[in-house]
Amino acid sequence: MMNDFNLLVSSPRFREEDAFGEILDLLDAFGDPDAEAEVTRVAGIILAKTSIHPVTVVEKLKGLVASEPWEIRYVMRVLPIEKVVPAELEDISGAVGSMAARIPEDASFKIMVEKRHSDLHSREIIDYVAQEVKRKVDLENPSWIVLVEIVGRHAGVSVVTPDKFFSSVVAKRESAD
Repeated sequence: MMNDFNLLVSSPRFREEDAFGEILDLLDAFGDPDAEAEVTRVAGIILAKTSIHPVTVVEKLKGLVASEPWEIRYVMRVLPIEKVVPAELEDISGAVGSMAARIPEDASFKIMVEKRHSDLHSREIIDYVAQEVKRKVDLENPSWIVLVEIVGRHAGVSVVTPDKFFSSVVAKRESAD
C-alpha cells in the first residue's frame, strides 16, 4: 500500500476505479501530470500522492465545482494529509505534536478519527492525541481540526481549519445557492 500519500479520496462503493481515474485527471489538470493514486482494499477509499500542496488541491476542487460542477462525478470527498506515520499511538501523537503549535493559543480544536482495518480504538487515539494539543476543545464549532485517518497500518495526520476539506455534495450545494 502507498505509504506516502497526501490525499485521502473517497468514492461511492464500486466506483473506486472511476474515482481513481477522475482524481488523476483532476490532478493533471491542476498541474501535476505525475500524480499517483491507488485503490485500497477498503471500499470507497483511494490514496493519492501529488506534488501540489494537498490544501491547494482542496481549494482548486472547490473552485472547479463552483464553475463546472459536472466535472466531478465520482470523487466524493478529498482530505488533505500532511504526514503519514505508522498506525501506532506513539507515532500518531508525535505527528500531531509536531504540528499542534500552529493552532493559535486562543483557538479551539476537535479531533476527528476515521479508522479502517485497524484494531486501535477511536477513544484511545483521541485520549492519546489530545495530550499533544494544549488548546480549548470545541466539538460543535472548532476553529481547527486534528485529523487522524487510519487505513490499515498507516495513519494520515493533518492539523487544518475546517474549510480545508472537500466534499462534492457540500460544494455543489453551496455553488447552487
